[in-house]
Amino acid sequence: AATSLAADNKARQALLSAVSHDLRTPLAAVKAAVTSLRSDEVEFSDDDQAELLEAIEESTDRLDALVGNLLDLSRLETGTMRPHRIVFDAVAAARATMASVSNPARVTLWEQGECLTYADPGLLDRVLANLLENALRHAPRGTAVVVNVARVGQRIQVRVIDSGPGIPRSEHDRVFQPFQRQGDAPAGDGVGLGLAVARGLAESMGATVTADDTPGGGLTMTIDLPTDVTRTGSDRAARP
Repeated sequence: AATSLAADNKARQALLSAVSHDLRTPLAAVKAAVTSLRSDEVEFSDDDQAELLEAIEESTDRLDALVGNLLDLSRLETGTMRPHRIVFDAVAAARATMASVSNPARVTLWEQGECLTYADPGLLDRVLANLLENALRHAPRGTAVVVNVARVGQRIQVRVIDSGPGIPRSEHDRVFQPFQRQGDAPAGDGVGLGLAVARGLAESMGATVTADDTPGGGLTMTIDLPTDVTRTGSDRAARP
């Protein structure tokens, strides 16, 4: 019991330390930019003002993503996540998520027509957004991240394909653990919750997320979703 309590306390301290750092960093950037803009001592050019406003926007986006992942992780761990599954087109859902990421111009969609899935569209959006942001951070600048949506047998698969450095096969499952970063390097990419939350949200609605190597180099994340035909009789009866 003492060993278990000590481990829990250590994990809690690690979480507080990591989260406090990752909350303070964007907050400090926002504070500095706002203070500069309000100062009467310096006259900023239009370009300087635009740069400061961009810094504020990027920092608030980081805060929003961090808080969202923390809330999702809390709901997953307490068992209060309640998916609302419906039938919808995974291609249209992927296209909407792609438009909302930090750099949509770098994301390309490959699709093979309508792909109906039976899942929670809001949760799929969060899963795909986390995978895309992870790929955009690690893929070389100027390279595209591909989202491939296809029907494979009785499942729908959404693949996020990048040409970044990739990770060793031995790490493919470990990266989905909370507070893990690629190579455990504190590169300022947050507390390492994105992939853990993505897998947890996917599993809560009957889907899976797995990692594999991209042929030629990089990492491919696959979201495997059920189709309408995999539902039970009671599910079909409840379809709107």
